[in-house]
Amino acid sequence: MTGQTPNTGTIAALRMTRLRTRLQLVLIMIGLLAAGIGLTLMTGPSMTTPIDLLRILVGHDVPGASFAVLELRLPRATMSILTGMSFGLGGVIFQTLLRNPLASPDIIGISAGASAAAVFAIVVLGWSGAAVSITAVAAGLTVALLIYLLAWRDGVSGARLILVGIGLSAMLDSMIAYVLLRAPAWKMQDALRWLTGSVNGATLEEALPVLLSLAAFGGLLLARRDKLEAMRLGDDTAAALGVPLASAKVLAVMSAVGLIAVATAVSGPVAFVAFLSGPIAKYIAGPGRSPLIRAALVGALLMLSGDFAGQHLLIGRYPVGVVTGALGAPYLIFLIIWSNRTERKL
Repeated sequence: MTGQTPNTGTIAALRMTRLRTRLQLVLIMIGLLAAGIGLTLMTGPSMTTPIDLLRILVGHDVPGASFAVLELRLPRATMSILTGMSFGLGGVIFQTLLRNPLASPDIIGISAGASAAAVFAIVVLGWSGAAVSITAVAAGLTVALLIYLLAWRDGVSGARLILVGIGLSAMLDSMIAYVLLRAPAWKMQDALRWLTGSVNGATLEEALPVLLSLAAFGGLLLARRDKLEAMRLGDDTAAALGVPLASAKVLAVMSAVGLIAVATAVSGPVAFVAFLSGPIAKYIAGPGRSPLIRAALVGALLMLSGDFAGQHLLIGRYPVGVVTGALGAPYLIFLIIWSNRTERKL
């Protein structure tokens, strides 16, 4: 017994050290997010001092600053955070379930489905606002179901689903290009602005549906994260642990699609946020740890910092989708090259 006590104490100490390290990383990410929010609220054509910002946030009226902070910058920051969390959480669910870093909604066609429907609604039907958002959500859900059905063959293989999604995405991209070529100039500008992915002109009212979907779908995913972690070990292992695979997969995928579809509907298909958040979160979390919360925080940081960079750090002003696209494209190329080299070695 005396020989076991030091070992038990050492294991407990290691676990506490790892727990503290993980908690510190999460707190650092939250601190970075809070700093980004503060910087976003203070920065603009007219700068707001930290003291004036605090006065505004506690309810005081500061002439020349209150309108800019509360009506322009705060909704923009709120939308960036909520959509970033939705993209990050939805993306890591796909990558976890399919055990493939390429299994991102903007790679396998879900975002393309929402985009095609939104472009059709803007250009052909002449719709705007909530009608376009509802159409995009419905199309995202429909395309996700279609991809799942086309990839089904005695179950859904991750590689098969990705290939089906890429093919369907290419077809939808061709539809978007065709509609844009036949669109009048003024409608094409609206469609292109939506396709780029942007939080320009965001309002708190538009952010409410994203908040509700994040609370509902995100809460559901977090409540079932033990089953998701079991599925990362493989279907056979998860089934042996008592996980109902069919229902758990459908519930997780539909929740992830709901998050992605609603976020895409209000901000457009912001490129590569869902794609990048999962790998970064998994690296931060370490092996064998749930990356869900970290992926949501990483997504929020990517959206907030990308929008800030596009508005204030580059020559000219660019929507957030341009910045995240520039960050994500090199990583996608690296991932494909690395995967090919790994397969050759095997």
